[in-house]
Amino acid sequence: MAADGQQSHRHLALRDNLQSVRRVQVSLYRRNPREWRKWAASSDDAVQRTWDSISQETALPQLRGATGIDAIRLAFETTVPKAYEGDRVAALVVGWASLLKQANGNTWDQTMLDGVNAENSFRAARNVEISLWLIGSKTGPDGQPLLLATEISERGRNLVVDRELSKVVARLDLLAAQADEKYRRAALDFSQNWFLGSLGPFFSMVPKN
Repeated sequence: MAADGQQSHRHLALRDNLQSVRRVQVSLYRRNPREWRKWAASSDDAVQRTWDSISQETALPQLRGATGIDAIRLAFETTVPKAYEGDRVAALVVGWASLLKQANGNTWDQTMLDGVNAENSFRAARNVEISLWLIGSKTGPDGQPLLLATEISERGRNLVVDRELSKVVARLDLLAAQADEKYRRAALDFSQNWFLGSLGPFFSMVPKN
């Protein structure tokens, strides 16, 4: 692929991934209004304040400076006395956005020819993949789902969260594979085998050679 083609693809991948994350946030707020009510006047207000924080690189007070994988960890923290009391959806969004930035050479600049970091793209894909699994399986101390994702109504099933996060994983894997073939093989191995083991490698995975 020519350099200008690579640049265009990376530009679109970053833009599309950010849009997907925003759609996931809106969908999760629809199913979990208690989260945005912790700090905002409306779900739209929470979305705006979250993305203002991301674009302006100012930390959300509720996250106590956490970004990236640390913010994602907080979103799923339920252990007393460390249970996270802030907006879990916003924490996930900040965490995912940070991972996307790291994968893009730790910048939001969409014009860099060599900005994509293959290893960070691979790591981000795996962490988003595991995040998706945890959204669907993690429960609170009361045994209820920590976050509701799939909406079932007379109109059918709303799978926005699953669909959009799966797209993010696929785009990140493609970027990693384009930069280094070993990451394509590693992604396939991970997707086939990770659920058979523990979540010990969660957020600290090393790419396979």
